[in-house]
Amino acid sequence: CWGGFLLLTIRVFSRLLPVAAATVLAGRPGLTSFASPSVLTMAGHAGGAPSASKRIMGTDDPCIVAMQKMMRGKEGLLSLAQGIVFWGPPKEAVAAATAAVGEASTNAYCADDGLPAFREMLTAKLKAENGLERSSVMVTSGSNQAYTNVVLATLDAGDRAVLFAPFYFNHAMALQMTGVEVVKGVSTPDLLPDLDWLQTLLSAPPGERPKLVTLVNPGNPSGVMLPEAVLKRAQDMCAAAGVWLLVDNAYEYFAYESSGHPAHVCIEGEGVFNTFSFSKSYGMMGWRIGYLAYPPSLTEQLFKAQDTIPICPPVISQKAAMGALAAGKAWVMTQVASLEDNKKALRLALEESLGPESVLGGSGAIYFMARLPEGCPPDPEVVEFLAANHKVCVIPGSACGYPGHIRVCYSNLDKETCQEAARRLKEGLLALPLNQ
Repeated sequence: CWGGFLLLTIRVFSRLLPVAAATVLAGRPGLTSFASPSVLTMAGHAGGAPSASKRIMGTDDPCIVAMQKMMRGKEGLLSLAQGIVFWGPPKEAVAAATAAVGEASTNAYCADDGLPAFREMLTAKLKAENGLERSSVMVTSGSNQAYTNVVLATLDAGDRAVLFAPFYFNHAMALQMTGVEVVKGVSTPDLLPDLDWLQTLLSAPPGERPKLVTLVNPGNPSGVMLPEAVLKRAQDMCAAAGVWLLVDNAYEYFAYESSGHPAHVCIEGEGVFNTFSFSKSYGMMGWRIGYLAYPPSLTEQLFKAQDTIPICPPVISQKAAMGALAAGKAWVMTQVASLEDNKKALRLALEESLGPESVLGGSGAIYFMARLPEGCPPDPEVVEFLAANHKVCVIPGSACGYPGHIRVCYSNLDKETCQEAARRLKEGLLALPLNQ
């Protein structure tokens, strides 16, 4: 009875929250055209109407939703915006999901932290590939939910948490909607976290220090792979200060060592969390499967968040992911290698339109960050200009705490379509109005 009531409540609020989140669009400079006027009335109190919470009103709008609205109903637009891949899951995943449809266990709840057999596979993978031997494993509905579980289990309203700009916008939103103060960390010119800046912050009195530091490796949106020395120094600093450290490894397989870039590595410790995802690597974005490697001391607290939000991850998605693991890293790396032409085409388009010094990233993940020229409109307006006049979409850097830049994804289109998107992007950037 209570389980049914809780599930109904979650379903209701899952429909309401995106609507409430849209109300903050009006408060974001340059993004007002993305807002829905019919929704904005929720923010007011006319006639005694109830308002959305201050926490959700103070949360950034979801820029991907804004982009989807901008693209809706418009033919011929090519997207370099949302971070997805053009391939689907391996045949082993499809076969596992097909078989799961006829299995009675697929229709039931499983253990809160995931199917035991799946967690055993993930534990073995974490040990063999990532060198993580002491962490417990929890399967989540995507790595975003893994991050939110950690936020709920470690932070209180009013606590401070560090995100290095340019940051992943959903990390910022998870912190904002739980009442946490986001401290925008300083990055070096090549988009590595400035650990000297962090050391100064962590040297503050205990009550003024952040309680959580987040790193993304390789970076979204920076497209930068973090060297092992950076990760270990950050871990040592956080441990000495009594601060949690979370590393988002969603793009772990998108590494480009053959081009001279650092390999992907993980770190582990009593104060360290690692999140992972099946979305990009295995082309399983819509299946919503991620997982969290965490200190065993946090098990009981993390289960509270897990049981309240999804109860358990979708069983059919877990079974499909078990099939994906059977295909393994070698399958993923074949797909990643197919991105080389896309990556070259978009880098060339950006360099020829903005200059080589304006193109950042490329050592990991699936993104470039590109610095816009002096005198051009604000980056949200540039995004609208490119979509309206050149039929190509990108993400504004301001959504990532990095105004004056755009994020460009090179994995969401096949080779031929990406070539056309690169042509449009170059043409549009060269046509930007300046001196405004």
